[in-house]
Amino acid sequence: MTKEILPRENISEKTIILDVGCGTGQTSAYIAEKYKCKITCLDNNEIMLEKAKKRFKSRNLSIETKHGSVESLPFGDESFDLILSESVAAFTDVSKTLPELRRVLKPNGVLLAIEMVLEEPLPKEELTTIKEFYEVPRILTVPEWNSLFQKANFQQINIEKVNLQFDESDFESATDFSISEQLDDKLFAILDQHLQLTEMYRNIIGFRVFKCCV
Repeated sequence: MTKEILPRENISEKTIILDVGCGTGQTSAYIAEKYKCKITCLDNNEIMLEKAKKRFKSRNLSIETKHGSVESLPFGDESFDLILSESVAAFTDVSKTLPELRRVLKPNGVLLAIEMVLEEPLPKEELTTIKEFYEVPRILTVPEWNSLFQKANFQQINIEKVNLQFDESDFESATDFSISEQLDDKLFAILDQHLQLTEMYRNIIGFRVFKCCV
């Protein structure tokens, strides 16, 4: 999906991009190779950042990595032309995160946030189960997200529901998990529960692409 939405933006070699919650750096590496622009990636997990650094080194990519929280970004005001946030803000205190993302964007800058949304109301017990499993404080509806972006002083907010058809034979676009050695068996149980919840609530927990301009 990120590959679909990025070409819509006016990205050139002069564009300065921040990839927050970068994980193992798969998206950052793709952007650096595709657009030849300056990109910084940030994550609060040291293991993820180490994997990202190894990825960049193996591809001879000069990408800056930062350890830090999206709720308190270690960057100056108006530092970036574009910020990419792939399923990150929902796992944070959004009231802190969105103003921080707004702060580090340059005038006319753009935030592309891909975030989970609650499509339909759920009984309190089921909602609590999902929030506790994913360790999210809230699962926001589309109007709630829109209101929070407005409160963070984003001037133009475009909300898009993207229907993707995944090609199982497209290995180039598949997620690279960059699996660590000696994984705890508990992690496989967690992954299995995640797959069960995804299937159970596939029509209730969705996502949107939020394009927010400064």
